Order: sequence, then structure tokens, then C-alpha cells
Amino acid sequence: MEEIFKNISMEFIVLASVSVIFIIILFLMNMSNRKKIKLLNEKYFKLTDGVEDINVEQILDRCITKIGEISAKGKDMENKINNIERNLMRCIQKIGVVRYNAFENVGSDLSFSIAMLDNNDNGLIISGIYSRETSFTYAKAILSGKSKYALSAEEIQCLEIAKKSSMDWTYTEK
Repeated sequence: MEEIFKNISMEFIVLASVSVIFIIILFLMNMSNRKKIKLLNEKYFKLTDGVEDINVEQILDRCITKIGEISAKGKDMENKINNIERNLMRCIQKIGVVRYNAFENVGSDLSFSIAMLDNNDNGLIISGIYSRETSFTYAKAILSGKSKYALSAEEIQCLEIAKKSSMDWTYTEK
């Protein structure tokens, strides 16, 4: 065994050691590059939606087209929302209710006035007057928070409650 080591020069041992170290480094770099290439292939596959034989220019063109479609849909949705909000302004949003006794000989607050207004204080007041013999129901139009008909104290009260409310029911007993 000593004879084998005597015949091998020191230069050869150094050269062999450097070669082995270089091979190990190359092997580690190869493994690292394989992982990176695998990740790049996965990203490319995701970018191309699994379609083979497609170039980057076609991918970008497809993405720009999709962005344009999404932008158009967003503008359309925004217009629809604006229309809904405008229509909502004309829907009943404010309600005021007052129950009361219209006559001395009737109990249980069976008479009532209900004001129903939109966001611009347009709407109506419905009043129901109950007595022992009969009952009456009246409706009065409201424009900009006012009526062209004379309002009773209870109707004025329910109108004020409705004006102050905002999509909340306010109930008051007199």
C-alpha cells in the first residue's frame, strides 16, 4: 500500500481532491437549478392555462383582452348601481306612526296616522279614525314635506317623526 502512495505525486492528490470538490459543487448547483426550472415550468403552465405552443405575446394579448372585458363589466355594474341608488331615493324610506284616541268614549288608541316618505320627503299620510259606530280612512299626499290639505295634530306629529327617521320605524303613542 505504501508503494501505491509513493508513486502518486502530491500534485495528483491535490488535483483529484479539487476535482471531487468541484464535482460536488456542480452536483449541488444542478439540484438547485432543477428545482428552479420546475417552479418556472409550473408558473409558465399556470400563465398559459395549460395550452401548449403559445408565446408570451399571445399570453399578454389574452390578458389585455380579459382586462378590457372586466373593465367594461365594472363600468356596467357601476351604472346599474347608480340607477338603483337613484330609484331608491324615490322609494319609501321614512315612516312615522302615531296611535291615538280620536274620540273621548273610545279607548285602546284604535285611531292612527302613518306617514310614509321617500328621501325627498314625498309620499303620503294615511289616517284611520275609529269610533264605536263607524271608522274612516283618509289619505293625503305629501310633496317636499308639505300637504296641500289641512293636517290634524296627529298627522303633523307622524309627518315630523317620519322626516326625522331614516329607514327606521319610529313608533309613538299619544
